[in-house]
Amino acid sequence: MTTSLTRRTLFRAGTLSALGLAGAAVLQTPAPVSSQEQTATHPHNEQTMFMPGTVGEVDHAANGFNPTDILTDFDYGKVSTLPSGQTLHEYDFVAGTKDIEVAPGIMYAAWTYNGRIPGPTIRAREGDRIRINFVNGTGHPHSIHFHGIHPAGMDGVFEPVPPGGTFVYEFDAEPFGVHLYHCHVMPLAQHIAKGLYGAFIIDPPQGWPPAEHELVMVMNGFDLDFDLANDLYAVNTIPFHYDIHPIKIKVNALVRVFLVNVLEFDPINSFHLHANLFHYYPTGTSLTPSEFTDMIAQMQAQRGMLEFRYKYPGKYMFHAHKTEFAELGWTGNFLVEA
Repeated sequence: MTTSLTRRTLFRAGTLSALGLAGAAVLQTPAPVSSQEQTATHPHNEQTMFMPGTVGEVDHAANGFNPTDILTDFDYGKVSTLPSGQTLHEYDFVAGTKDIEVAPGIMYAAWTYNGRIPGPTIRAREGDRIRINFVNGTGHPHSIHFHGIHPAGMDGVFEPVPPGGTFVYEFDAEPFGVHLYHCHVMPLAQHIAKGLYGAFIIDPPQGWPPAEHELVMVMNGFDLDFDLANDLYAVNTIPFHYDIHPIKIKVNALVRVFLVNVLEFDPINSFHLHANLFHYYPTGTSLTPSEFTDMIAQMQAQRGMLEFRYKYPGKYMFHAHKTEFAELGWTGNFLVEA
């Protein structure tokens, strides 16, 4: 059996025989060139010579979701008003099995909520009512466990939903902040790693200050050969997506990022912003930032809110500051426009 280190080295070079996927070249590492060659033939911004990446792109239409859309796809559900005057957000969730192309030519047998990874980004205001009509469309028991405050019977731990079964989760949205949900059926690591998770955002009663850009970033990864070690890392599932499709923002515009770490099999993940610093609000449960920094670390299920503005136009990287994670997909760019 090839060790994880050897396997990742082969994978990074585009040789996938260690995964039984020979011929599906996915990752490329820039060829080394001399400093003289760099100066003479390659401009400073020629990314293909200096950065790892994928050969080609995945089929987003076949996957049924696009990481660019996920950034701003806030799902408020079917909104109505209860007799008490409380606002109700009602959702239909289906757990299913689906083959996802996680990198060009690489299919992954995933478990999904509503056919996507991460699942829908649920968003409501503190004090609103949440109702989730859950259907388990797989051959394994599943559930939905929400981080936040709710009754014991709504916790998704002691009431696994059998194959073909249904369950209604209903509770008030509290407290405000950046939260998440995931399956809580054993073996827990497998159920999370295979894709059963999503972001859950609760706005303060008065709302957050207006921001020109609000973005959801769910940090995740994929163990392709099921040896409990990740082979790919990403934000919103597809490695290098935001390298190929930079996130466009405006100069001096307030950018708010809801950052959630659901990475399994690695104890710590991180977020680093280039040429800038951000205000960080751990868990998003306070309106006062805890620090002004350019890098934060999160354990699994930790999350927070980042706010920043760019003074100058140009292309700026963001990525995990764990080099291995960045080289295996967890990297992207902001394209700041005047």
